[in-house]
Amino acid sequence: MVIIASLYRIIPDRQPGFAPQLAMALFAGAVIKDKKWAFALPLLSMMISDLLYHFLYIQGLTEIRGFYSGQAVNYLLFAGMTAIGFFMKKINVKNIFVFSLIAPAIYFILSNFHVWITGGGFNRPKTFEGLMMCYGDGLPFFRNSLIATLLFSAILFGVWRLVIKRDPGQLATANTVR
Repeated sequence: MVIIASLYRIIPDRQPGFAPQLAMALFAGAVIKDKKWAFALPLLSMMISDLLYHFLYIQGLTEIRGFYSGQAVNYLLFAGMTAIGFFMKKINVKNIFVFSLIAPAIYFILSNFHVWITGGGFNRPKTFEGLMMCYGDGLPFFRNSLIATLLFSAILFGVWRLVIKRDPGQLATANTVR
């Protein structure tokens, strides 16, 4: 799962923001019992794809840098998305849908605020209007992130449900890890 998500993230001409990592973070937070692994898996996926991006950038094969200033904040935000998954007490279609909307929304608000406050992106003015402009700049990413999180959450939780349906004892255990 980690390798596939990492490779997917570096696909050339992939729509910006359309990646499985937010869904993976939600899934890990909701399903994986060992919280260290719940945090580690989505972050490891990000790290592997960032290393691959860095290699491709050095080779002149992409304009996307693997490592950049402010990247630590991005990793912290992904850890936060995993923590949001911890709050999914009952794993059902409604909760998966709602959490798949909440996580990208929170990520969008916080990450774009960080871009604005640090002068990244288009270096919008430090005014309310500048902040709104920064959020406007990020809307295409947000749209793609919402769609991707809904899609990849459906895949991850759906496959997980099919697997544990074969062994119903795993479902009871997975839902009582809190």
